[in-house]
Amino acid sequence: MTLPLVVGVDGSDASLLAVDWAVDEAARGDRPLRLVYASLWERYEGAVPSTGRERPSERVLAEHIVASAAERAALRRPDVPVTTGIVPADPVDALLHEGNNAFALVTGERGRGELKGLLLGSVSLGVAARAHCPVIVVRGDETGLVGLHEQILFGAGDLATGVQAVRFALREAEERGCAVDAVRAWRRPALEGAAVFTGDAAHEPDERAAAQLGELLGEAMAERPGARVRRTTVEGPARRILVDRSADADLVVVGARHRHGHFGLQLGRVGHTLLHHAHCPVAIVPQMT
Repeated sequence: MTLPLVVGVDGSDASLLAVDWAVDEAARGDRPLRLVYASLWERYEGAVPSTGRERPSERVLAEHIVASAAERAALRRPDVPVTTGIVPADPVDALLHEGNNAFALVTGERGRGELKGLLLGSVSLGVAARAHCPVIVVRGDETGLVGLHEQILFGAGDLATGVQAVRFALREAEERGCAVDAVRAWRRPALEGAAVFTGDAAHEPDERAAAQLGELLGEAMAERPGARVRRTTVEGPARRILVDRSADADLVVVGARHRHGHFGLQLGRVGHTLLHHAHCPVAIVPQMT
């Protein structure tokens, strides 16, 4: 059975953008789409005294939101099968549960009711930090959202965090018919006193980064021999380099180490920064350890 692409919807502008992006993504990968609305309304409905001018119940609102999102998806891509779900649960917990049987989870930048000044909503961050499947946060400028750059940016970490992420990036590129920009950032060791690197020693960090990038790409590229990959090593902080290069990408993919039985953030500074500042959608791909 083909696992669906699951989208968290809440009627916000950000979630509608996520629906548009996800239905295009589902069409590329020949996957079904599942739209999920989650809220703890059952805990609170009935607790507020009724008035003469009743507002629609949260359940009615939820049904309207998922029906509108499903109609939007069907108009955009009639060939993509769409199912919906309404879950009376915390949105993060509900999406994490859905992620146990999903190809990936998709969210917008922030949800209904969250302040527009927030760089990233609490639900998106919570899901990205804890999911056991890839999570894509749909953000960025219009060019990246519609895929006009025809390039996937892969931020290469180490083998402990990047094996599943590089496979995800190569599969994305194959489905889109585009290239992968695989980037490994490196930093020169701190110098003591007036010591400087000369000759071959000056190139050792760069060569080590190139070797690490090659090791990470090797097996995944062997599985997809037709993949078009440009390998780049760049000196500097990975967070800044990847945010800058995301301006020329349709999707940036990075890995994250999610430890069994640990519920804290395992995104690292690079993933956290990209979720807040990238110029295109961001895929966080967990490497279970």
